[in-house]
Amino acid sequence: MCEKQKMLNGEIYNAYDKDLVLLRNKARHLTKLYNNTEPEDVTDRINILKKLFGKIGDNFEIEPPFNCDYGSNIHIGETFYANFNFLVLDDGLVTIGDNVLIAPNVSIFTATHLLDPKLRPKNADYTKAVTIGNNVWIGGGCIINPGITIGDNSVIGSGSVVTKDIPANVVAVGNPCKILKKID
Repeated sequence: MCEKQKMLNGEIYNAYDKDLVLLRNKARHLTKLYNNTEPEDVTDRINILKKLFGKIGDNFEIEPPFNCDYGSNIHIGETFYANFNFLVLDDGLVTIGDNVLIAPNVSIFTATHLLDPKLRPKNADYTKAVTIGNNVWIGGGCIINPGITIGDNSVIGSGSVVTKDIPANVVAVGNPCKILKKID
């Protein structure tokens, strides 16, 4: 099995595999192009993101700068907006639903590392997919950790660090992020 498939399966893989390095470099080139576009270059931006992402719906906007590891592991639904400094370490699959709003300085991580310090220097990484439901709003400065699912219609308050799954229809805030109240 190739290292990319191991990575996507959440198995231990070598992040410095030559094919993975080439894929990351492709994403770096595309994000550099994207981040250097002029504000009025809407068509160019759309075309770059369509080349970069695994899937993206219609009616989307991501304010530069935007950065990711691969891009191809990001799947986004319809009507999506992300503000400045959106970072997605998409070594694993990142699935984002419809009608999602992302505030500035939000980071989504799927990559993680082994706890055993003897194995860490051997480039042994693994991933945990992140899923964000429909109609979700993620406040500024949030961090979404590997393996997290955020349910439909939920709001994640600014500055939150999401370390556990968040169910649908709640407002959750804090570090670590906890449910504050239900949304009726």
